[in-house]
Amino acid sequence: MKILVVGGAGYIGSHTARVLRNAGLDVLIYDNLSTGFDYLAKGFEMLVADVHESAKLVAALKGCDAVMHFAANHYVGESVINPRKYFRNNVEGGLSLLHAVVDAGTKYVIFSSTCSVYGAPEKMPITEETPAFPVNPYGVSKLFFEQALHSYDTAYGIKYASLRYFNAAGADESGEIGECHDPEPHLIPLALKAAGGFGPELKVFGVDYPTPDGTPIRDYTNVVDIAEAHVKALQHLQAGNPSFTVNLGTGKGSSVKEVIGAVEAVTGKKVPHTIVPRRPGDPPALVADPTRAKKLLNWEPKRSMHDSVKTAWKWMQNQPRRG
Repeated sequence: MKILVVGGAGYIGSHTARVLRNAGLDVLIYDNLSTGFDYLAKGFEMLVADVHESAKLVAALKGCDAVMHFAANHYVGESVINPRKYFRNNVEGGLSLLHAVVDAGTKYVIFSSTCSVYGAPEKMPITEETPAFPVNPYGVSKLFFEQALHSYDTAYGIKYASLRYFNAAGADESGEIGECHDPEPHLIPLALKAAGGFGPELKVFGVDYPTPDGTPIRDYTNVVDIAEAHVKALQHLQAGNPSFTVNLGTGKGSSVKEVIGAVEAVTGKKVPHTIVPRRPGDPPALVADPTRAKKLLNWEPKRSMHDSVKTAWKWMQNQPRRG
């Protein structure tokens, strides 16, 4: 069975490509390398092309049984400043992919969605029944594609899984691939860079939240656990089950201060940081209820926060100029 991994040279896509290969599946990576890196796709067949290039997409999909879609812009703040970019890439690009799926006759789509579709719900943990009210263009673009998938299932019989990630973290245990964004928006790599002395001091955005230690709480899920969920999602669809949407999270939140503590424990170094005002729109807590994923897919995270920080640190030390 062959899988087209669109955006497979990015963070989560590259980890998923490895897990797919380890599961005995044939993988073709499709990436325009605008935000991905060719070294993350080393050892895989890769077509460098854009999702807007319909003919290339259809040709790539012709020999594939399923597609996993990771190709999207994902900076919340940037989406507010430049929504045109996000609707162009995430919505128009997503529709280009769906049209190619129909034209190629591909059976299954596994979609990299996000907890940002929920906006800022007050009730925790967040279930799939929590109303979806995204509060930024990034979340809106992801929710649009989820709804498009539902429509294309109804009209064309394309079976899909929408996997709503919370906060992906960590790296492959080998240390060969890991998280690298430019700019880097995520807490764990920023804290590690600050601790290691090859990044600026960490900015802690607010310590006056209604949480036990005053800092925001997020649900950090290991990237390899997330990648493994994609294989289980595909297997679930192949078994003849209907399309579905699930949260991918641990069900346990960690505050910014707790993450700093985990980084200091792993590195043996202090994380230099400064407290700055809150960022507009940052909710106090975002924590998943992963019950449905466990029930439908028999999936639950195996790796801890410590594991995620440890593997991220290993990757960063192996690739100091890239990490």
